[in-house]
Amino acid sequence: MKTSIADVGAVGIVGAGAMGRGIAQIAAQAGFTVLLFDVQEDAASKASQLIAEQWQKMLSKEKISAEQYQRAVENLQVVNSMQELAKCDLVVEAIVEKLDVKRALFQQLDAIVSDTCILATNTSSLSVTAIAAGTKIPERVAGLHFFNPVPLMKVVEVIDGLLTDAAIAEQLITFSTQTGHLPVRAKDTPGFIVNHAGRGYGTEALRILQENVASFRQIDQIMREAAGFKLGPFELLDLTGLDVSHPVMEAIYHQYYEEPRYRPSVITAQRVYAGVLGRKTGRGFYSYSGNQDVPAVPEQQPAWMGSIWISHENADALPALLALFERCGAIVENGEQPSAEALCIVSPYGEDVSTCVARAGLDARRTLGIDALTACQGHLSLMMNPATDANLAAQCQSLLQKSGQGVSLIQDSAGFVVQRILATIINIASDIAQQGICSPQDLDKAVVLGLAYPAGPLAWGDKLGTSRILLVLRNLYASTGDPRYRPSPWLVRRAQLGLSLLHLPGQAST
Repeated sequence: MKTSIADVGAVGIVGAGAMGRGIAQIAAQAGFTVLLFDVQEDAASKASQLIAEQWQKMLSKEKISAEQYQRAVENLQVVNSMQELAKCDLVVEAIVEKLDVKRALFQQLDAIVSDTCILATNTSSLSVTAIAAGTKIPERVAGLHFFNPVPLMKVVEVIDGLLTDAAIAEQLITFSTQTGHLPVRAKDTPGFIVNHAGRGYGTEALRILQENVASFRQIDQIMREAAGFKLGPFELLDLTGLDVSHPVMEAIYHQYYEEPRYRPSVITAQRVYAGVLGRKTGRGFYSYSGNQDVPAVPEQQPAWMGSIWISHENADALPALLALFERCGAIVENGEQPSAEALCIVSPYGEDVSTCVARAGLDARRTLGIDALTACQGHLSLMMNPATDANLAAQCQSLLQKSGQGVSLIQDSAGFVVQRILATIINIASDIAQQGICSPQDLDKAVVLGLAYPAGPLAWGDKLGTSRILLVLRNLYASTGDPRYRPSPWLVRRAQLGLSLLHLPGQAST
């Protein structure tokens, strides 16, 4: 078995679709001889032409030189027979995502390439170990999962199968680095790093929608403007397409033997059946046919002119809430109990307003909740309880808008919107670290590059406060009884000891 990437001169790519085409482009640009093959007639030739057009555009924009352009064109070769891959030192498979088809291909390659050739699969959701199981040398098989579009998505997951030789993964890490990509190393587990870590964003948003806490538009706006995501979860589902997203949800859920943290939603299942898939069908959660179904805007109520009483129960949220109402010019009471006419404000972590009302003996009709997890920065979530006077709630919303911030009025929920979604994301990331699927640092890097999240989930948990995230999860678990919210031991232990979520066992604490 080879131990140096210097031995790799020729790289074979099987599959000339979007992924294979992208991998071929970056490998040829990096100086490797690339042999591109596809079983469909002319598919590889057409892919080669498309790649050359991309290089021509790069040349015209001076992103590559004329010399680099010419060298890349010469490096890319189309082959008409899989037998011509015999001289390759590395073959990357990028074909249909079906286990039996991939295993059959690798068995074919076994009979063609030398025993020292590395075989890599670009699978996004199948077991590398299962793919390698049908080969004569499973130790030389590994995962090399790029993301679409390959030239722009700079992260690549290098996955060790159960029997993969450690030296092979190291070679693939070097190869990936030479193509200008950032490799992150992962164990062979469902979803690897990025698709695994991405389970929380959409699934928790769907649960919030299913519980009728907020509309999908409200959820998207809150997650963009309060949490900083580029796309709201439903905008993202529409962009990806439910024909892609929903099967991945189901696959990871079943591969983890019905782990509640990854539970799919009946909402997306129904939409798949109906063919309402997103942008590609012209209709998803949003309409893309040109006739946008814009919701009616409720009549603006005058701002609340009376006093505001803020519960002291959540002491660490109090400064942010006081500053918020000061910006609005509100009259804030400072008594232990509210006056008979004051609007009462609570700010629970992982609890609903109803629970706060019952525990503190407040007047439910005039009590609302505000999410203070992000210190009341950005878009605000104002939460009613079932008994809240709707007119009072609308007046409080108008008052808060004087801060210059957007305000969404939502229904009672344990954990608001931001709390639930971010806590779920951070908890899943913590469990990835607990399972040792990858290093905490690689996890955060992969999520930022692969999912374009505003921050890595573990670093984000540190910023928000691990003890707060733990409290949100414990209260969600206690309120719902749903094991999807049970905190990961990784999170619990670091919160208890005041350690960073990026802290490794045995590492010196700072």
